[in-house]
Amino acid sequence: MTELSAVLKRIRATRPRERPRPGERCEVCAELIPEAHDHVVDLENRALLCACRPCWLVFSPQGSGGRRFRAVPDRYLSFPGASLGGGWDQLDIPVGVAFFFLNSLTEQLTAFYPSPAGATESLLSLDAWNGIVAANPQLATLQPDVEAVLVRTEEAARTDGTGPECFIVPIDVCYELVGEMRRVWRGFDGGAEAHAVLRAFFDRIRARASEVAVAP
Repeated sequence: MTELSAVLKRIRATRPRERPRPGERCEVCAELIPEAHDHVVDLENRALLCACRPCWLVFSPQGSGGRRFRAVPDRYLSFPGASLGGGWDQLDIPVGVAFFFLNSLTEQLTAFYPSPAGATESLLSLDAWNGIVAANPQLATLQPDVEAVLVRTEEAARTDGTGPECFIVPIDVCYELVGEMRRVWRGFDGGAEAHAVLRAFFDRIRARASEVAVAP
């Protein structure tokens, strides 16, 4: 039995038995989990797995899990002074909202943005993004694989009177947005419902995020 299997066996053996309830199951140990639950990232398959709290703890930085899975943290940071400058235009991303994450296996920063087809990957050079990070060193605290830098440009935010925004958020939140946008997207620019979903999403992110001052 592997070390990881032994850890999970101990968790199942010592966990208080709960009354069975309908819902999803933990994709690590198959226990029933509530609608609101944690996630872990499968690094080999680049997939998000639903997880019960004990399994999530196993794969947290303080846990004893292996290297293949990593727990998605619950950190929300806002960078109100972040300067995108002309770097965004050089990224040549066709929409005003995108998220970036570090892939620890390829050691590359990958960009995705919502579209009618789901999460669309930007295959263009990200040299400009390196310049943005150099101008905003606080963004370097991003945790590989499990967190994302979420960016909304001034043009995209203009419809609800906000300015450009930059956050560090859990990676699963970004994929939730992508899934919701795909569900409601209509026409060329997404339509009124998609815009409403986007506004509500950023309202929630803004409310949860702790502000981080960006060094001048």
